[in-house]
Amino acid sequence: MTIPLTVLPDNRQLHVAPGTTILKAAQTGGIDITATCGGRGRCTSCRVKFVRGGIPPPTIMDELQLGDDLVREGYRLSCQCHLTEPVTVQIAPPLDEQAFQILGADRRVQDVARVVIDAGISKQVLKVSLPREEHHQTSDLEELLNAAGRSTEEVSPALLRDLPATLRESGGEVTVTTFGRQVLAVEKGDTALLKFGLAVDIGTTSVVSTLIELESGEQLASVSSLNPQAVFGGDLMSRIAFAQFNPANLRKLQTRIIGLLNQHVEEIVRQSGVLAKWIYKVVVVGNTCMHHILLGIDPSYVGLAPYAPVMRHPLVLPARDLFLKVNPEARVCLLPIVAGFVGADAVGVALATRIYESPETRIAVDIGTNGEVLLGSKAHLWACSAPAGPALEGAQIRHGMRGALGAIDRVAIGDDVEVHTIGEAAPLGICGSGIIDALAGMLDAGIIDHTGLIQVENRDRLPPPLGERVVARGEERQFILVRAGEGGAASEIVLTQDDVRQVQLAKGAIASGVAMLQHIAGIPGEQIAELMLAGGFGNYISIRSALRIGLVPSLPPEKIRYVGNAASLGAQLCLVSEPERQRAERIARSIEHVSLAAHPDFQDIFVECMNFPRP
Repeated sequence: MTIPLTVLPDNRQLHVAPGTTILKAAQTGGIDITATCGGRGRCTSCRVKFVRGGIPPPTIMDELQLGDDLVREGYRLSCQCHLTEPVTVQIAPPLDEQAFQILGADRRVQDVARVVIDAGISKQVLKVSLPREEHHQTSDLEELLNAAGRSTEEVSPALLRDLPATLRESGGEVTVTTFGRQVLAVEKGDTALLKFGLAVDIGTTSVVSTLIELESGEQLASVSSLNPQAVFGGDLMSRIAFAQFNPANLRKLQTRIIGLLNQHVEEIVRQSGVLAKWIYKVVVVGNTCMHHILLGIDPSYVGLAPYAPVMRHPLVLPARDLFLKVNPEARVCLLPIVAGFVGADAVGVALATRIYESPETRIAVDIGTNGEVLLGSKAHLWACSAPAGPALEGAQIRHGMRGALGAIDRVAIGDDVEVHTIGEAAPLGICGSGIIDALAGMLDAGIIDHTGLIQVENRDRLPPPLGERVVARGEERQFILVRAGEGGAASEIVLTQDDVRQVQLAKGAIASGVAMLQHIAGIPGEQIAELMLAGGFGNYISIRSALRIGLVPSLPPEKIRYVGNAASLGAQLCLVSEPERQRAERIARSIEHVSLAAHPDFQDIFVECMNFPRP
């Protein structure tokens, strides 16, 4: 027995086993319903509106997340609705998030000192003598290798299939491309100057791909996009839960990311005029979960104590194995993983910042959904994962959104509230940098105290315009950032008490990661020479606001600087320089991984870091 479920706007009808949630039924049927929290009832992204059939009573999570108005209008969280009768539901349209502000490949390999440009890709133009007499015991491949001055090489069967025609159509004049002992291509004529590579940074939230000319290290094109896996969960644990012990779901996640990378290749080819067959090397960085999913490796045990990855060593494989639409024989190089959730992206950050050769102690913080912290110098390096979750990217926040057109990205609070939006558009919601600014301003104004409590009882002490924005609606405390109509806003934008708590958890993860590494290394704040903010989110936040809410340690502002998308730059370094790729392996093995949760002092440090600094 099955129950019919009709899903609008596409009018798709599914036949579902009784008791199945609408979210699971839709995902099984190939219908995308965004579930930022992974279907745990902790956000509003999977909401649906009941159009026909009985509307189920709201669950506690429906009431908490959606509020009275949406519940009365027939909205429910699809992850909480278990089907018992035929219904028709309308998927709630997501925020019209356009023109995403994603930090791409903002720095060049030439900006990093002492980089040896040697991508390992070699091209030789040869004149090959074709076999002419039957009694000559030779072959096309042997003649090719003789002309190249090589004895034995690794040649794929696919390349051998095309070799006879290539040699004869060109009269024996060909260009041979190699990587180490592997022959990657045999092309007609002289293509010696055409050597390109792709550096890819696969983040939990965003993906950046950069095309580089391998002889000069020059960037030719760069494309960035949101990670399409986010529909199945905004954070790593949600995606691991989705894939856990389910090969079909793992395949969905893998095909999503490979499909996006192929879209990036198409766009890069269009922008640059470089043919995909001339891309001979690809370097990929990403956290452990993204690394495993790209390879089709079950990440289930990465999400279970003791959080061991399936593999840590660097890997080189042909592009054809991943169905990447570059040269099929191109080498895809995945950088090594440190341990647990400290992945190849952290190794990329270490390479790009040169923290491993610093005579003084420095800190690099890659702030993102899966944050990572590096601390140390050339004497010793420590690293930990600081999983902030997607709250700092605007997810699981009542009116949160990613950094896109119309997102509030700057907030100033004086006698009243002033906001700035990306693209100067009418406010649609608030993104991470705006949330950090808002909380810093609310702290300074006394709207929240150091525990994060919105001071509804003390609003009379505030300037009247501010006091009127501090409200209690039912049991919920709120601060109104933008009223309907202000600045062209179609509806009200608020920060709720739960929003503040979500940010406290996120900032507590980052701050406690830094504090724990300092604690273990025995390095007080005054001995820190520099704090480097990396990552797409880290480069958009205000340093003053980050200091005010305690997201970063209390250092003089002049000791804090932005270092851009350091993970992407690390991938670019390994793309254009084989010595850098070898160095990446040595760095990964030298970093001491610190498991925060296993340390006896972590709980106390985390709780302390959740609170805001007192004035």
